[in-house]
Amino acid sequence: MNFAFNEEQEELRRSARAFLVRHSSSEQVRRAMESERGWDAGVWTRMAKELGWTSLTVPEAYGGLGLGMVELVALLEEMGAALLCSPFFSTVCLAANALVLAGSEEQKREHLGAIATGEITATLAYTESNGRWDAAAIEATVRKDGGEYVLDGTKTFVPDGHTADLLLVAARRPETTGAEGVSLFTVRADADGIERRLLPTMDQTRKQAEVRLRNVRVPASALMGTENGGWRALEQTLDLAAVALSAEQVGGAQKVLDTTVAYAKERVQFGRPIGAFQSIKHKLADMLLLVESARSASYYAGWAASVGDPELPALASLAKAYCSDAYFRAAAESIQIHGGVGFTWEYDVHLHFKRAKSTETLLGDPAYHRELVARRIGI
Repeated sequence: MNFAFNEEQEELRRSARAFLVRHSSSEQVRRAMESERGWDAGVWTRMAKELGWTSLTVPEAYGGLGLGMVELVALLEEMGAALLCSPFFSTVCLAANALVLAGSEEQKREHLGAIATGEITATLAYTESNGRWDAAAIEATVRKDGGEYVLDGTKTFVPDGHTADLLLVAARRPETTGAEGVSLFTVRADADGIERRLLPTMDQTRKQAEVRLRNVRVPASALMGTENGGWRALEQTLDLAAVALSAEQVGGAQKVLDTTVAYAKERVQFGRPIGAFQSIKHKLADMLLLVESARSASYYAGWAASVGDPELPALASLAKAYCSDAYFRAAAESIQIHGGVGFTWEYDVHLHFKRAKSTETLLGDPAYHRELVARRIGI
């Protein structure tokens, strides 16, 4: 099977690379990291208004470009290489996909158009303090009170949860377990009863937050899909997000490899570039194998998502597991090859190391996804 991008997709990659060189340099990444928001509003506006990235996968009926996961994979690979600090993943890969899969026609018209134009940012408030990534992760509760729903609970490690304008909240009916009783709701971030707190995390290139919901009342129109039937759409959203995240990891791993090869050619030890030593050559060769294998896994999963292949759930978990391992191992080897300077503030290697560790656990760690692969293929 040929996984080569077509000319339009290659042009998307080229234009993205050129834009990110100008707007996601090492200095700009560090400035964004040090801010409480975690991203540059001006860059976000340009991404939305001039480049149309926020509208990439939004259906044309709601003001988007109506493109697919292959284009999204191509774009995210470049973003991962540049360590772009942006609410793109939370808004486009999590929230927009959830709205497409589970939103009512009214919700799609109201929110997808605003996402496509960059007017709002959004995120998915799903995980909680139990550390799980399956349906049992959802402990926040929802009850009906007249014509409204009342939400209670605490969501943790919500990507860009402290700045998002719109929250898509997963909650369950009391006394239910597993996939039973789960519903999804659209909630304005400024609604009464919501408290948000920025969390200190290892990877400051992607901010995460705690979102507390205390007696938060939302109208019946906030329900996404059917009452108590939200897990299926949420599971599909997480599969698509896993594919997207795997592409970002591939981009980061490739950048780490390129940076390390360049350093090995320049760093001289015992009168020779360290890249001339066999031990370093072996490490770089292993890194190359990891990166290329991860790229194949990510591209294959992206293709499967674009054509609605029934094997997508297994392929999404396979890609997430392998790409997580590949990125982290490549970043760790890069630290070793760089030596002591690899973890100094002046070098970007430690930023990729931290992003690799963060994305390794985001949406479920490799062990969780390997178990999912086994279950999904019937082992």
